[in-house]
Amino acid sequence: MEALNPGWGSAIRDALKPVEVDQIQRLWDSAHSDPEVLPPAGEVFAALDCVPLERVRVVILGQDPYHGVGQAHGLAFSVRHGQAHPPSLRNVLKELAADVPAERGFEPQVGPGVLSGWAEQGVLLLNTALTVRAGKAGSCRGQGWEALTGALVDAVCAQPQPVVFLLWGQPASAFAKRVHRPAHRVFSAPHPSPLSAYRGFFGSQPFSRANDWLTECGAEPVDWWRGIPNP
Repeated sequence: MEALNPGWGSAIRDALKPVEVDQIQRLWDSAHSDPEVLPPAGEVFAALDCVPLERVRVVILGQDPYHGVGQAHGLAFSVRHGQAHPPSLRNVLKELAADVPAERGFEPQVGPGVLSGWAEQGVLLLNTALTVRAGKAGSCRGQGWEALTGALVDAVCAQPQPVVFLLWGQPASAFAKRVHRPAHRVFSAPHPSPLSAYRGFFGSQPFSRANDWLTECGAEPVDWWRGIPNP
């Protein structure tokens, strides 16, 4: 797994079985060799490149990347600025507006992604599966990525700083059992996709609940509106 950021790579080096490493390597190789695999190979681990392990304050865990061409860029639920917002992202921003109303004006955004302002503040935007085949949602689940995701979650849990885990959807919620330390907090909710957003994602108040926990622990809250373009 030479492609992993060194800090993350060293943290999980002994956490994976050889067969799991082989599975992950095959998935990584397919991202390089198959143009139908999304996101592009250079962005598969973008979430880890954006947030060093020791700076993680919030983990948002989803299912798998957007399967529309040009949408996924390695940060879960995010797309690049100027890209049309997929339904799940629209629902995330709808819940954000209801949960933490914006109190300031907006400026034009030219950064790499709609949610990159979150990553800059230590929000790890991760999926349980890190790749998907174009037009085929869930096509890379159950093939090995979950072992890597579990090792990454364990590495975050071993950190001394308080971390909030926002687990959205059933595949993500399955990782709740890995969060044991009382210094951390888990908030699970249905996935923000149109199929499940009205089953409990809307009204779950993940953003204010995360900030309340961080503040209670003496940590800085997240500015959830940083970098979000004018809706």
